[in-house]
Amino acid sequence: MTFSIVAFDPANGDLGVAVQSKFPNVGVSIPFAKAGVGAVATQCYCNTSYGPRGLALLENGASPEQAAAILTGNDAQRDYRQLGIIDARGRAASFTGANCFDWAGSWQGTCCAAQGNTLAGPRVVEAMVRTFETTPGPLAVRLMAALQAGQAAGGDRRGQQSAALKVARAGGGYGGFDDRYVDISVYDHPTPIVELERLYAIHRLTYFRSDPDQLVEIDTAIANELQQILHARSFYKGVASGVCDEELLRALRDFMGWENYDERIRDDDRIDLEVLNDIRQKHALWLRARG
Repeated sequence: MTFSIVAFDPANGDLGVAVQSKFPNVGVSIPFAKAGVGAVATQCYCNTSYGPRGLALLENGASPEQAAAILTGNDAQRDYRQLGIIDARGRAASFTGANCFDWAGSWQGTCCAAQGNTLAGPRVVEAMVRTFETTPGPLAVRLMAALQAGQAAGGDRRGQQSAALKVARAGGGYGGFDDRYVDISVYDHPTPIVELERLYAIHRLTYFRSDPDQLVEIDTAIANELQQILHARSFYKGVASGVCDEELLRALRDFMGWENYDERIRDDDRIDLEVLNDIRQKHALWLRARG
């Protein structure tokens, strides 16, 4: 019914889980992650207590192998459970009960473990690990690439329905108040992994802070363009002069808050290129809608 991957990024400490299933809303039951501790995927008649209990075991010094053994050891339904777990050192373990729907099993790689049941075959989890290991970029991108590879290799024999992506990073959540760096769920969709990627693009622009390499000075040309856009949207009252003054910056901050670019609002005369390009695209759509 399900295939998932748990993983760790040694470059920045991110921990995450990605999952796809022919079961609705897997995001509420399968993926668990805690910054600095680990990540857990519990599936196949999943015992949702494995998530918080597994993380607690890791936090108290258990290895993933030890945690998996403790979690499943006293579970009367262990033969129907499947589990993937990784810690903040990149050590991983998987467990597949004897009665999980065939094909069921796992594949471990460098700083990752993929597991699944009701699959087209072992090639699904192998493809996930191989793709994760060879895909560049941030953890979330690599996890989604692994899901796509698993699906391309045959995926869940019953089909697709829902997917979820969770990445934990200390202070990575909205406003820096928690570790929910990425927490996206697709409840029900004919192509949930594709939809997950679409939602991630929105999440990235809305919740991630600016990449310093993407910041540019608001020069005369950009100032003039922004003044025209913000004037059309009733945020800027002046004329398009090309001067980046406090009136423009105040209007830009207000507009960015209105358009949900909260995490990328600045207090200087620079703007995030990703935000600027998104503003341009949305303004073009706004003009088109007005005829």
